Amino acid sequence: MTRKDDPKDSECSPGDSKQSRGALGRREFVKLVSGTGVAVTAEVLGEKLSSAATPVQEAVVGAKVVGPGPVPITLHVNGQTRKLTIEPRVTLLDALRNHLDLTGAKKVCDRGTCGTCTVIINGKAAYACNVLAIEVADHDGKPGADILTIEGLAPEGKLHTISASFVNNDAQQCGFCTPGFVMACKAFIDKHPDVAVEQVKEALGGNLCRCGTYMGVRKAAVEAAMKMKGGHA
Repeated sequence: MTRKDDPKDSECSPGDSKQSRGALGRREFVKLVSGTGVAVTAEVLGEKLSSAATPVQEAVVGAKVVGPGPVPITLHVNGQTRKLTIEPRVTLLDALRNHLDLTGAKKVCDRGTCGTCTVIINGKAAYACNVLAIEVADHDGKPGADILTIEGLAPEGKLHTISASFVNNDAQQCGFCTPGFVMACKAFIDKHPDVAVEQVKEALGGNLCRCGTYMGVRKAAVEAAMKMKGGHA
């Protein structure tokens, strides 16, 4: 008995021909259903993908595309208006260091975990490596953020009270993390003029010192806070 004569392939008797019985064998039926199912599925998926893509295309068309090449932007850094041309993907940290020659903020982890790149943006301490320069630049005629780096704390050749307190309390070793700590302290003291060591410890939790000079840093912050409000350390 050949495979075509297999009674499992049809409900008709083995002697009937395909033309006379007018029915599909089991294998032919499965193939037909499978092919139809794939075609229907592809058609349905195509419609869904097409409908899902429509609002995305409209959003792209309606939005203002910037880049990917260099674009002109304006930053407000340390009380000065600075114009530069950079790619939209450039971080504020790289813009400061590589385009404005403000190297006080250090580039270490480059992922927002160590705090060495801390600057003050609109009065708040922020990791410069986590902010795109274009985000804090002027937009549509509106001024951008007010950015303060350690270079803007005091005139050249002089020390800000916080920096001087770091020296007095031996709060720096290699000094690589020091600018970030100073800026974090400045942002905290500006809003909390009366501070204790434990408060400073919590406030500076986002800054790391590989030399382990945390006690000196905390004492420096308390001393600076007292001097900045007219007290005595």
